Amino acid sequence: MAGIYIHIPFCTKACHYCNFHFSTSTHHIERMVAAIVQEINTLPFPAQDIDKNIETIYFGGGTPSVLNNEQLQSILNACYEKFLVTENAEITLEANPDDITRERLKGWRQLGFNRLSIGVQSFADSDLKWMNRAHNSATAADCIAMAYEERFEHLTIDLIYGTPTLSNEQLLINLKTAVNLGINHISCYALTVEENTALDYFIKKGKIAPVNEEVQDEHFHIMRQYLTDNGFEHYEISNFAKPGHRSRHNSNYWSGRPYYGFGPSAHSFNGDKMRWWNIANNVLYMDGIEKYQPVYEVENLTQEERINEIIMTGLRTTDGLHIDEANNKIGAYKTTPEAFLTFISTLRSYITEGKIIYKNNTAIINSEHRFLSDGIASDLFLSYD
Repeated sequence: MAGIYIHIPFCTKACHYCNFHFSTSTHHIERMVAAIVQEINTLPFPAQDIDKNIETIYFGGGTPSVLNNEQLQSILNACYEKFLVTENAEITLEANPDDITRERLKGWRQLGFNRLSIGVQSFADSDLKWMNRAHNSATAADCIAMAYEERFEHLTIDLIYGTPTLSNEQLLINLKTAVNLGINHISCYALTVEENTALDYFIKKGKIAPVNEEVQDEHFHIMRQYLTDNGFEHYEISNFAKPGHRSRHNSNYWSGRPYYGFGPSAHSFNGDKMRWWNIANNVLYMDGIEKYQPVYEVENLTQEERINEIIMTGLRTTDGLHIDEANNKIGAYKTTPEAFLTFISTLRSYITEGKIIYKNNTAIINSEHRFLSDGIASDLFLSYD
């Protein structure tokens, strides 16, 4: 089965670290919603061969919670009319704490949303101010309590670590607060400096200290230890869940399942070797959709590129990377004997060092070294040159 991602490119405020595609001008919301509905209804050519059975729908952005119920309903209606959405589908809405009220929570439940992903980022007001967030810590705690009262059993919050304002003590306070509030899924992201963001500008101008990777590594280990001690499963490098509360939508990305992306900058994948993505420009996206013109670019992955993606995503998770040594296969794809031998040689060195655990034909990064997973994965990448 496949998933659907809807990109809502509007935010009320620009966070200093964010490089996602969004606009703080909301003048074109109605037109944008109509364009997204039209894109779903017309279904771009590359998507024609993907499974129409859908098990997850995810509204991301941007900030989808800026849409009103009628706008959300029109997009959901288009999804249900065009696709076969399973009865127990996971339907997620990303929301900022300052957008959450009891009335809105009730409305989202009535629309069919059964999972919220709340952009908390920190329970420290000093952190939130530094990030240029629109909410404070009290608002974050209050909205989580309300969400549980309104029967949102599956609740994710985002936390950012490795910021200059975040001490080890405050990190533990953030984690303890989340656990005490009953959160059952936490996505923890290391602060990353992306080009053309306010954060990038401030660092280059010397107004903010550069990111300290040693501090981030220390924060990661504090976070992993505390959350696993409190019953969370560290099932992906940035994600922790209580049993039964994994994000099904994001898990499908890591396992290589197909997904449709609708809205400006949204990406799609056919589950094999074809990707396509929409233009990251609101006006050009809406103009193109309204004129029934393509607004996407297509990439056909090589065998090598696809295998390397599987290595990267597999090693980020506790499910690990499946290897069929008898057939020179990594995941579902067969490689050349020469490339496979190089891969196995590098893999064995990591096993000897204790950084990778290998059992049942599956390679899993040792939890102590998971912060280094992307670097380990890149060392294992295949090259046919």
